[in-house]
Amino acid sequence: MTRPSRQTILVNLLCLAVLAWLYGGDLVDALRARSAEVSAFLAPPPVVWPAVVLAATLGVLGVGLWGLVRGRGEGFKGYRLLPIVLVSALFFDLVIAESQVPLRPEDVSFMSLGQFRDKAQLLARGGKVPASPEVLRPVVEAMGQPPYLVRGVRASAWSLQVRQGCEGPVQQAPGLEVGTFIYCVAPGGERAWVSLVALPAGKRFGLPEVFSSEGLTSFALVRPESPDEEQLPPGPGVPAGGEPGGPAPFGGPRPPDVEERVPAPTP
Repeated sequence: MTRPSRQTILVNLLCLAVLAWLYGGDLVDALRARSAEVSAFLAPPPVVWPAVVLAATLGVLGVGLWGLVRGRGEGFKGYRLLPIVLVSALFFDLVIAESQVPLRPEDVSFMSLGQFRDKAQLLARGGKVPASPEVLRPVVEAMGQPPYLVRGVRASAWSLQVRQGCEGPVQQAPGLEVGTFIYCVAPGGERAWVSLVALPAGKRFGLPEVFSSEGLTSFALVRPESPDEEQLPPGPGVPAGGEPGGPAPFGGPRPPDVEERVPAPTP
């Protein structure tokens, strides 16, 4: 009884492992996104494509096992099918990916915080930030849809909660729905902090919580711009939210459009 070479067997096993990892994972994510409380996807992941690839993988795996049982040698073409399936599937994915702009839900969340901050600052009057839900609601209504799925369906719209007398950004928000902006106004109305109920950056499934990145709660600082700040051109070494010649705001490096971050609370 003849057998294929060890190299052929190893190549087939490697292809099988890669196919199971890539497309088995995609299928699990697609099914889980349709039932999870909150999932970090802009749209439900496709089910059909990974299922087709896995079905083809099982089919050609059966052909290869049949060849082994029958004692087919190195020349048996069935041993070449798993690499062909892997290369074809990856090529198809590459073609599809070229026509899509890679945009992650956490990127949209960061941009949404920055966009909310910029629009809220335009509503500041007399050195005071806006503090009325009626004034801020048009800003929220113009934001589109949150970049998260709720039990497989895209969250329909952003919502707003305004809090008064805050000493800093909100770090915990139990009971709030994903896509809720928490606008927290400081005493005196000279500044406000904007937080967002979502999933932590990098987390794909879970329950709604205050948006964070790398263990740091992310928020945007809203404050009226003084005339000096408006006339000052941006220069090197002046971080967003900082003062020229002064120390950088706390919290370390910032994600795009978000002014400051603080450590997220330990659950």
